[in-house]
Amino acid sequence: MKKIMNWCLLVFALLLTLGITAPGRADSTPATDNYLTNVKAKGELVVGTSPDFPPYEFTKNVNGQSKVVGMDIDIAKKVAKDMGVKLVIKRMDFDSLLVALQTGKVDMVIAGMSKTPKRAQSVDFSDVYYKSGEDLVIRKADLKSIKSYKSLAGKAIGAQTGSIQYNLVKKQATKSTLKGMDKDTDLVLALQTNKIDAIALDSPTAEAYAKNTDGLVAINAHFKDDGEQGSAIAFPKGAQSMVNSANKSIVEIKQKHLIQKEYLPDAGKYLATGKSKQAQNANSMWAYKDFFVAGVGYTLMISAVSVVLGFLLGTLLALMRLSKNKLANAISVSYIEFVRGTPLMVQILFIYFGLGVVVNIPALLSGIIAVSLNSGAYVAEVIRSGINSIAIGQTEASRSLGLSQSMTMRYIILPQAMKNIWPALGNEFVSLIKESSIVSIIGVKDLIYQSRIVQADTYRGVMPLIITMILYFIMTFGLSRAMKFFEGRMSHE
Repeated sequence: MKKIMNWCLLVFALLLTLGITAPGRADSTPATDNYLTNVKAKGELVVGTSPDFPPYEFTKNVNGQSKVVGMDIDIAKKVAKDMGVKLVIKRMDFDSLLVALQTGKVDMVIAGMSKTPKRAQSVDFSDVYYKSGEDLVIRKADLKSIKSYKSLAGKAIGAQTGSIQYNLVKKQATKSTLKGMDKDTDLVLALQTNKIDAIALDSPTAEAYAKNTDGLVAINAHFKDDGEQGSAIAFPKGAQSMVNSANKSIVEIKQKHLIQKEYLPDAGKYLATGKSKQAQNANSMWAYKDFFVAGVGYTLMISAVSVVLGFLLGTLLALMRLSKNKLANAISVSYIEFVRGTPLMVQILFIYFGLGVVVNIPALLSGIIAVSLNSGAYVAEVIRSGINSIAIGQTEASRSLGLSQSMTMRYIILPQAMKNIWPALGNEFVSLIKESSIVSIIGVKDLIYQSRIVQADTYRGVMPLIITMILYFIMTFGLSRAMKFFEGRMSHE
């Protein structure tokens, strides 16, 4: 009797296990976390995406405003609606999305991201909502010579860094040279300018780029299926409640065949591009003037605030380094050497993502802080060299007249030092305007960020870059002339 009871318990446990893990159930795993509760409490679902991947997500010029649209965005809207919250979209580079998810900058990531075992170690995935094949985008002139990835032996294949296509090229196209870039728009530009011979892309994305870019065509890459599970939504590790909720939405999307009806097989029909006169007018650079104006505004604001904060910090650090106080001197030297010895990009990423674990700093503020702290280290050395250039007799004469050390520095040394270092400070301020462009990697809408949007929306890679270069030149040349004017005024005083 005891053996029978044990067998019954074993069978019951087995059935229970199968019931819990049975496929096709959206809420198969019970949730014990508070992620969904917290999202509902704040009333919004913050979604991270990289809008350069049509038809999954891409930007569109709607009445002069940049709007993120696409298949993934519609899915995100459905997920947010089913959760009963507002959808908030955060744009950033593809490589930064999972970092943003892990550091709490976003609640979920949807970006045509493939559900792989390696990624699943760091995040939790929903069920797969779409799986497609891989294509190659090539020049039409090469259509007869390139039939698959095997035809590219000894040639260069481009792919987005971190993508499934990147890994497929790396594993299977071993006789080709792999060139990775962060943006698909950069890859298309590289293909058009003969820097690479093909681009490995998701099939719908390849079709969209081929249909909307003159001289390009999409073909089947003929990669071997390596068992990748397709595109899914990524959530923080342990956010099972959100996974369950998203899976319910995905079940409904699949049952109603919404993806097939709305986006496939014509992946490019929702893009505001094409060869008609109306489409060309919509994609002219003049139609995007507001984007460039907004980018210039953000760039000037970041630069202006960073110049002031960097100058104040640099002055303080220079005085600390010249101080006889060993602690102040050590702090200043350590700070200056550390900041000058690390890349500005790493500093921006650390402040936005690293410190974001402790305190949620907005992207714009993170960019200003990073650029200011970086500039302060360089300004400090410029000011220190200016102070050291003043003859020691100036200090001795001032002290003999009864001026204190602080008054000597304020009224005698610093005014003369500023006159000597003014050209060097001008160079630093001009460099700061250009270096501030790196804040675009965390989604700050500066000039570089806006030019990327225009590239992705219009499929015109060169012209937005030319306009961006001209605008940067106008800003830096204007500042150089202003600094030169004040330098002339100083020389006559």
